[in-house]
Order: sequence, then structure tokens, then C-alpha cells
Amino acid sequence: MTGPPHPIKVFVIGIRGFPGVAGGVETHCEQLYPRLVRMGMDVTVFTRTPYIRRESRRAKWRGVKFINIWTPKNQHLEAIIHTFLGVVTARFHSPDVLHFHAIGPSLLVPLAKALGMKVVVTDHGPDYLRAKWGKVSRKVLELGEVMAARFADKIIVISSGIRDLIRSKYGRRDLCLIPNGVNPPRPVPPGPTLERFALQPGGYVLSACRFVPEKGLLDLIAAYQSLDHPGFKLVLAGGADHENECSRAIAAAGRRDDRIVLPGFLSGPPLAELFAHAGLFVLPSYYEGLPIALLEALSYGLPVLVSGIPPHREVPLPEERYFPAGDTRRLAEKMRDLFSRGITEEEKSRQRKLLEGTYNWDRIAEQTREVYRLLVGDRRSLAPAPGGEPGKPLSIGNQDQIGDLEHQAVSPALDPQGL
Repeated sequence: MTGPPHPIKVFVIGIRGFPGVAGGVETHCEQLYPRLVRMGMDVTVFTRTPYIRRESRRAKWRGVKFINIWTPKNQHLEAIIHTFLGVVTARFHSPDVLHFHAIGPSLLVPLAKALGMKVVVTDHGPDYLRAKWGKVSRKVLELGEVMAARFADKIIVISSGIRDLIRSKYGRRDLCLIPNGVNPPRPVPPGPTLERFALQPGGYVLSACRFVPEKGLLDLIAAYQSLDHPGFKLVLAGGADHENECSRAIAAAGRRDDRIVLPGFLSGPPLAELFAHAGLFVLPSYYEGLPIALLEALSYGLPVLVSGIPPHREVPLPEERYFPAGDTRRLAEKMRDLFSRGITEEEKSRQRKLLEGTYNWDRIAEQTREVYRLLVGDRRSLAPAPGGEPGKPLSIGNQDQIGDLEHQAVSPALDPQGL
């Protein structure tokens, strides 16, 4: 007598870990995989020990299992060493799917295929465009993109811009567009975080991201300091995994100007409190994948101001909400104007509808599960998706554009770890 089919076994590689580890990819995984466990998946995540405090290391969290693997905390070596060790370890556990996140770790997709595993890659963006990388590192990252495009069984992309890039460079058409998501926030009253940093509700401009050159924070500081008596503080939440010239310059600006507040990396209730009471959210990036921090700001009903780069324009906002990347004069003008104007209830309502319809983590999880099911040939009936029908798989396109899901997307609520 045949028993019930075993759950699909998924191993996840390419991230630092979670919960509470800073990074957009880490937040993506923290939101996604507990949901997939609740849907009946068997999920194991490889974590990097330097980012998981010894007292916080655990074997399981919300049903997701962890394998903690040592790796040096080195900007150039940690990802590739950790990925190699993870791929070899995964082979002994015989997963149904090995899921790589980001193009750097994807350099070892051919090894996973040679060891007989089925591979999914989520491309979170062309990381070789980040200013922090030197010439050799950029070539290595681009080679990771090549390896994913040529050898992965399935590729998920988080934005249409990334999809178009992979199609044009490599001619690969079977791409699954599944965006980041965002959780509806709970009301957060003013509390200890605002008190600790001497902030008043509605009295500060907020940016939340890593302190790396492509985020444009030095432009934001310059724009802010060009304003005479701005009437608000500037809060830059975040930090650098690896100290760099940009992070040192930001720290120096904070020491010189007591109107600039640097609370460091925050997550959970402290970060939620900062989002809930900001007067304006600003993201002046030169490069993004699909920024979870922007989606988080929209979920709190904040007025936002972002650079007009294509990934930001994928989140449809009124034209007044954009400024040319690098133009500190326009940034200063718009920051002062939009801070004073705030946001209308009509615009808040449009933001809520956008997030509910396009950037919903439950639907993202359903779409990801369908990618796994198609890959392993699992035709068992599905539990009902939110708003869906039992046993009816999600439609993810034809052979030419499998999973082209922009019209049924799911988005990342910055569970405020996704900086």
C-alpha cells in the first residue's frame, strides 16, 4: 500500500541567514520560506556563521531547518567558499531542489548540476553594477550570471528589468517573474526608539539601506546640508557589512552634524517605529534590484522620494516622487517640498491597493511553490491559494515566457530586516 507523497525537499543557498540578518535577499528568504513550510514544503537553509550570533544559532525556526556552515567574513571570498561547502553538503542530503539566491553564488550552479541536483536560481539583480566591486570581482559576478542563465533548470527574476536583461543577453525566455513583497504593518505608537534618538513623530526624513556607494547616501547628506534651516532631522538607518570609504564618510558626517542621526542596523519593532513616524522616506540609489525598503515605506503610508532609476519606476508612483539620480540640487528641492506637503489620503489608498494586488508575500510563496512543482514533476493537488481554487495550479505562462507573473505579483513587506 502506497503512503502519501513526501513533501518537496528544498535546500536554499547563497544567503547569510535569517531571522534578523540585514539584507534585502535575507529578508526575501525570511518572508518566503516559513510560508512554503506552512504549504507543506521541507525547507533547509544554509547560513553563514559570522552573521549568526553564537547564542542565536538554532536548528530550526518557524519550521525552516538550518545548516550553519563556517565561512570567512571576507567581502571577496565568503560567498564562494560558503556556496561550495553548501553545494557539496547538499549532495549528501539529496534535495529535490537546490535554490540559489543571487548571481554571485550562482557561479557554482554547474557544480550542482554535475552532482545531479535540480537547480532554481533567483536573480536579485546584476550585482556587478554595484560601485563597491573592483574589475575582477565584477567579472566573477557576471560569470555567475552566465552560469545561472546557461545551466539553471529554472530562473526566477524579481523585476521586469532583470527579466529583460537576461533575455537580451542570453536569449533565455523561460523566466519566472516573481517580485519581492511586503507585509501590512501593525500600528506602532511612538516609543523608546524615537526617544532614544531624540526624534519627534513626523519630524525627520528617513532612509534605510546598506552604507555602500550605489545607495547614494552621500548625495542625500549633501542635499540635506545644502538646505538652510530644513526644520527636520535626517535619519540614516543601516550600516556596512564590510567597512568602506562610503560608510566611513557617512559616519564622519554624523559626527560633525548632530541633525544627522545614525541608529545603525535595526530590525523588528525599532525599525518599524522609525518607519511608522517618518515625515518622508528617501531612497537616492544609483542601483537597485527591487528595493524592499521602498515597499516597506509605502506600506506605512509614507510620502516617498526616490531616484528615477528603472527599478524604482517599476513601482508606479506619481512623477513628482522621482528625481534624477545624482542631482543633489533637485533632491534638496524635492525633499523640502515633499516633506512639507506630506501625502494625501487618496495617494495612501492607491499605495495600499498596489501593495495588496502586486506585492503580497502569500501569493509570492504560491508562485514559488509552483516553480518547484513544475521542476520536480509534482502534480498532486494544491491547497487553495489566497483567493484561488483548491487543486488549481497558478498559471505561469507558456513555454516562451513561463512564469511571467507581473500581473499577479507578490511583493515584499520589509519585515524590517530587509535593508
